[in-house]
Amino acid sequence: MAETTPLPGAPQPSKLWKGVFAVAGIMTTLVTYGVLQEKIMRVPYGDDKAFFKYSLFLVFCNRITTSAVSAGVLWARKKALDPVAPVYKYGLVSISNILTTTCQYEALKYVSFPVQTLAKCAKMIPVMVWGTIIMQKKYSVPHYFLAFLVTVGCSIFILYPAGSADIGPSDIYGRGRENTIWGISLMIGYLGFDGFTSTFQDKLFKGYDMEIHNQIFYTTFCSCVLSMTGLLLQGQLLPAIHFVASHNGCFFDIALLSTVATASQFFISYTIRTFGALTFATIMTTRQLASIMLSCLWFSHPLSWEQWMGAVVVFGSLYAKSFMRTKPSPSQQIQNGALSPVKGIP
Repeated sequence: MAETTPLPGAPQPSKLWKGVFAVAGIMTTLVTYGVLQEKIMRVPYGDDKAFFKYSLFLVFCNRITTSAVSAGVLWARKKALDPVAPVYKYGLVSISNILTTTCQYEALKYVSFPVQTLAKCAKMIPVMVWGTIIMQKKYSVPHYFLAFLVTVGCSIFILYPAGSADIGPSDIYGRGRENTIWGISLMIGYLGFDGFTSTFQDKLFKGYDMEIHNQIFYTTFCSCVLSMTGLLLQGQLLPAIHFVASHNGCFFDIALLSTVATASQFFISYTIRTFGALTFATIMTTRQLASIMLSCLWFSHPLSWEQWMGAVVVFGSLYAKSFMRTKPSPSQQIQNGALSPVKGIP
């Protein structure tokens, strides 16, 4: 019996299953992460209906978990634990990463997860600004046009919320609803710090022969020290521990949040190494869309028809960027966040 020859271009079984593994891993961990972060920051716990308010404590838990795992990977692979770059440069990435994540968690007190996720898509603009300032990079007209479309779509989504909204911490504290100035300011802060983080990482990768887990370990270790210091200075460490100890559901959610945040790093690195940054960017765009849909269903977020239009503009532009024929250079991939291991830490 003659052997059948696979059709040219047809995916090999092993490659197909690797793709299924990568997509399933990224979608499961990051979508779960998105749901958990909204639950922790917007849903009350216990009979007293208390809200968890210590976002810096979440940063500390996430980073100490990732730091321990990355150290274990380096030890298992018998890689050197010595810093490749000056420690203060890891610290700069760590500071901006902490500010990025803190703004992300704090914003959930004032805006819903769908609004936050769409707003995060607008990071193309600050990344391009920081890339011009720090790396002296130049961008093509299509990149500017797509960034403009994404920004317009995000603006529509934020400015035209549905008539009714779910009750969240901002209502309890009397701080306004989704479109409050403070919530928008936090999202602007998130975008600015996030753009600096990925751009400065690009500078580190280009200036030093740096192993991925080496950067993850030192950056997250610095984040542990800085977040712990911030918790102590603000007097939030003991209240946060007391809250978690007295609300078992919150403890479980934070533990699961840190676990999926760390696990997502494996799938991100695996996907980029196996399929490249272009495929990874497409998966991440799909993940953002899935996160919004799941959040709307799970937490009953109403969306206006203007918001649906804004979402179509945003994701249409992102998919167009992913499928542009000109494949970005490795440095641009890192700069845009697609190949950024630490930036990928939620």
